[in-house]
Amino acid sequence: MTQRPNSNEGLVKLVFDVPEKDGAVLKTESLWAEPVGGDRYLLRNVPFLVFGFSEQDVITAKEDNGTLVVTGVAMRGGHSTYRLGLPEDTTEEKFLKDWVRLEELGCTYERATRRFVAIDVPPHADIHVVYQSLEEGERACQWEFEEGHCGHLERKPHSQGTVN
Repeated sequence: MTQRPNSNEGLVKLVFDVPEKDGAVLKTESLWAEPVGGDRYLLRNVPFLVFGFSEQDVITAKEDNGTLVVTGVAMRGGHSTYRLGLPEDTTEEKFLKDWVRLEELGCTYERATRRFVAIDVPPHADIHVVYQSLEEGERACQWEFEEGHCGHLERKPHSQGTVN
């Protein structure tokens, strides 16, 4: 199953400010996180609206009137976040068929609505192949996509010869 499980046991909600965009309705996004000590929390959701964060990042937050408001990132988890906008006529069956390639690459997803999907790309996935698959899906009119955060480290090719 590639859809994210819904267990929120032991988790807290963190509130992120959403940057203003043309026509944006929401000013904040709340995501589940696991307290890891002090003002630090392990993000356990894929962000739908905010940029610069991914699941498994360790986030800092401060309490403000009973709400945990995000203040920054303490440590990156190596995951990347992408978002899909599906065409109006996309059925669940069609989406699952189109999704197969991304699932094979190790990606998982969460749904905000029938047409809006957030994707988690784990550190072991080849981000270049995932991105290529997202582009191919966009060219085939399966979806439109945007990058929320690329947390994958750039892999450098192994040099030939000896290391001094």
